[in-house]
Amino acid sequence: MIDTHAHLDALEEPEVVVARARDAGVMRIVTVGTGIDSSRAALAIAEAHDGLFAALGIDPHQAGSAEASRVGELSELLSHKKAIAVGETGLDYHYGGDRRAEQTRLFDAHLGLARELGLPVVIHTRAANEDTEAALSRYDGAVVMHCFSEPGLLQAGLERGWYFSFAGNVTYPRAEELRAAAVRVPADRILAETDSPYLAPQPVRGRRNEPAFLRHTVEALAAVRGEDPEELEARIDANATAAFGL
Repeated sequence: MIDTHAHLDALEEPEVVVARARDAGVMRIVTVGTGIDSSRAALAIAEAHDGLFAALGIDPHQAGSAEASRVGELSELLSHKKAIAVGETGLDYHYGGDRRAEQTRLFDAHLGLARELGLPVVIHTRAANEDTEAALSRYDGAVVMHCFSEPGLLQAGLERGWYFSFAGNVTYPRAEELRAAAVRVPADRILAETDSPYLAPQPVRGRRNEPAFLRHTVEALAAVRGEDPEELEARIDANATAAFGL
């Protein structure tokens, strides 16, 4: 299996976390930076382990801050052989609705960088469907909707060939709408992630999440889609290979 989105730099003893993941059958992990220092840490962790890769970006929560002015530093970091994507990046009006202009500028800068480098983008979006769709309509590279939780964007993504990555929240009892969206995602566009250390899936809810828990999410996706879990694991692994050019 592959965990397509984890924040290993936010976990204590990432070496131990990686070892537990491998014991659980998670052999590849994309660790994600959310700022310049976080991205440097993600690269260092990826560099230390076979099967680990890094997505690098400055998340929208930092729009309007001094960190947002450091986008230019991402270009050099993204030249690293373990850097496979730009992000996470996007728009979050749930927590940053008062900084929409700043978020848009930061998002556009990431999209420009991804276009220049020929890399996929990992998208964080919340309560910003219309503006997210508009921004991505001007981008023709690979798009990975991280921790997909906005079913209102599903149709646009289906039409444009986006990848949809589902996290532990798809297993929650009240996530019927999200599970219904997962059923509609084509077999060659579905991904799974933990978003560690956040959103632990229902069987381990309340614990610090980590890549070793990915199987719970994959099993929930397989159940709702009427698929064999092992076959879905293999398909997700192949989709991630295609999405990130692994």
